[in-house]
Amino acid sequence: MTDKMISGIYVATVAGGPMSGHSSVSIKAGKGIEGDRYFSKTGKNRSSYRGQPDFEITLIESEVIEAFNRETGNKFHESDFRRNLITKGVRLNDLEGKDFTVNGIKMFGVRLCEPCASLQRRLATSILPELVGKGGLRAQIKSNGVLKLGDIVVE
Repeated sequence: MTDKMISGIYVATVAGGPMSGHSSVSIKAGKGIEGDRYFSKTGKNRSSYRGQPDFEITLIESEVIEAFNRETGNKFHESDFRRNLITKGVRLNDLEGKDFTVNGIKMFGVRLCEPCASLQRRLATSILPELVGKGGLRAQIKSNGVLKLGDIVVE
């Protein structure tokens, strides 16, 4: 069995709202995760980067969260980082500009998801420069499907 997998799934139904954990979610190409704040055409912060949508789904490495907590003495939950998917064993920076699949669902790594001042305010601790280059990945969803905890990431 591979170590490259989805270990957490989180959605916020409204901008700034709490992230709720899920064992599975339905995703739609060009739209995102059903029920997530960015899914509808009116979702705040729907954006594109060099012509590629970068709001559809976000990922972060569990190893980055664990290292951040260990190095800073914090005990943040993985959902506190406000990314949709938590990965294990996947080097997300290597997926920038590349196609990959999760449970056979095609995705494209649009750009790195750098930490922002808003997240720093929310966590009430310094995340800059600690998480620069480690904040995760913004991805485009290219096919429909269901994501589940334990799904395999294929690069």
